[in-house]
Amino acid sequence: MGFVEPTPIQLRAFPIVLAGKDLIGTAQTGTGKTAAFALPILTLLAKHGVRQRPECLVLEPTRELAAQVETAFRDYGRFTDLRVALVHGGVGYGKQREELKRGVDVLVATPGRLLDLLEQRATTLQSVKILVLDEVDRMLDMGFLPDVRRIVEKISTDRQTLLFSATLPPEIERLAAWVLRDPVLVEIGVRRSPAETVTHAVYPVAAEQKFDLLMALLGRTNFDSVLIFCRTKINADRVAHSLKHAKHAVAVLHSNRTQRERIEALDGFKSGKYEVMVATDIASRGLDIAGVSHVINYDVPEHPEDYVHRIGRTGRAQNVGDAFTLMSGEELPAVQAIEHFIGQKIPRLKLENFPYLFTALFEPESSVRKFHIGGTRARRGYSFSRRRR
Repeated sequence: MGFVEPTPIQLRAFPIVLAGKDLIGTAQTGTGKTAAFALPILTLLAKHGVRQRPECLVLEPTRELAAQVETAFRDYGRFTDLRVALVHGGVGYGKQREELKRGVDVLVATPGRLLDLLEQRATTLQSVKILVLDEVDRMLDMGFLPDVRRIVEKISTDRQTLLFSATLPPEIERLAAWVLRDPVLVEIGVRRSPAETVTHAVYPVAAEQKFDLLMALLGRTNFDSVLIFCRTKINADRVAHSLKHAKHAVAVLHSNRTQRERIEALDGFKSGKYEVMVATDIASRGLDIAGVSHVINYDVPEHPEDYVHRIGRTGRAQNVGDAFTLMSGEELPAVQAIEHFIGQKIPRLKLENFPYLFTALFEPESSVRKFHIGGTRARRGYSFSRRRR
């Protein structure tokens, strides 16, 4: 695979997993988390089981993450006889039932489809010895925790459990207390901070000029590939349509796209067929998209932690990247919440020679309302204000 040295989370997770201990792992995106659990699990399983039933179950919140993790297991286990299967929604049941019937060692699944197959008695979880709950905070956001609990109840308590989550809100802590036995906590980096390899900035702009500013930024930026985040599926489709009209090669990724469309979009973006991908937060967690040079938040994310995940799509694996956020006046409170969450002020930038509608976008702080971060007044920078018309 070209790996030379383990990343920090791999270095700490490997001996814990190999010793059969339960683990809670948190790490910034792009740090090699999948290999941190996949490589030692393959070592523990060693060879194809005689029972033909899964001995390892990996639960993922989205189809894309599940497919990515399944591919990683297949790549890492290429020179073993271990069998890996993938089950998720959006496609037919036939092929998935056939794979399970042939026998599988590692099962990578999304919760809903797995429950369907269990109810149809297409598989059983009685042989599972290792359970991986990946991106658990994302499962919480998507309402999957009740399904996760139903699945865990079908697995023997005499198992090893590995839980990975970028954040640990009370709901996940309660789940962890129920699922895990005397877990070891592996926490790499500061969970609230963006990757140090990412340069990020906010571009204040009137809401009606957002797309014009986006086009201007793309026209003046030397990018390899750009990932643009929108808050809603409707807005993602609208922005993508306008970019296509402007002759950009664009892919779209959100939950209303068919599975075939989602795979084609991801593969096309990774291969360079598409230079731009417009997505909702379905693409903000865990997806391994190498070479993303720029992330643009067309809409400010609703939840501050999603900002860290979004801009973490660039600057991965020690590469550098840039992240721009387009902010309208109505989105100022959301940006302030992000700044409070990450503990730092995000620089405000103005694009030279852009025909801004309002002249009071960049006034010195002494003449307009100051930004406040965590109750303390920012010492430098500029504030956004809207001039009365």
